[in-house]
Amino acid sequence: MSLTHLLFFCVCVCVFFFFFQAAGAALAYVGSYVIKSYNSFEDFVSNKYSVIPAAIIIGVAVVMFVIGIVGCCATLRESKVGLGFFLLIIMVIFAAEVTAFVFGFIYRGRIKGDLEKSMNSVFQKYDGVNSETHAVDYLQSQLECCGVNNITDWTAIPWFVQHNNSVPHSCCKANATQCTGQLTQLDLLNTKGCEAKLEQMLQDVLSYAMLVILGFAIIKLFGMLSICVIACRSKKNDYQPLYA
Repeated sequence: MSLTHLLFFCVCVCVFFFFFQAAGAALAYVGSYVIKSYNSFEDFVSNKYSVIPAAIIIGVAVVMFVIGIVGCCATLRESKVGLGFFLLIIMVIFAAEVTAFVFGFIYRGRIKGDLEKSMNSVFQKYDGVNSETHAVDYLQSQLECCGVNNITDWTAIPWFVQHNNSVPHSCCKANATQCTGQLTQLDLLNTKGCEAKLEQMLQDVLSYAMLVILGFAIIKLFGMLSICVIACRSKKNDYQPLYA
């Protein structure tokens, strides 16, 4: 292989490794986004293990960013030890991403059951001042919903009877300044339940994360193939490395 071809090949591989680092940054963003989304509604998510996939991909992102530099240097120096180490790390990262994908798939199916258990309990504790109150008000205002299944759920909550058969102002539609929370003002109130909306939001977040994980896992496969090609070429050819 000529020096020109070798140089071109190594430049292409280094471009891949720089992309490898960019992928690490992207994974870190996705993992943080998932955790932030869950933390925003943590009072209603009883299963804290749901953030395990996000924690895994953040860990993977950190490793990718550091190891990407090692991989590029190993390629330029054609270090068999360095490339072998880099290949091993990529295989570990690939396994971690597959694990995160499986966990995401499992917990995605459990979201509905977890919400059903926790949301009714939190709504029943609503008293206008406690932490559950703030959690419910934030949920209803952010997702523009009211009650667990629908607005009529509030009729079974003590706060409703204690406040002249009215729902919290967080049930009012945005910019509905005349809203008092009375059920006679249904046109000014959000009537759809929060459980379905929160479930859909969390499902979407996990699905988005799983797609990103799957995409980068496929890229890792190409990365492993690239390293194997470099290692094989270094054995078959007697050229000198670009950097001694």
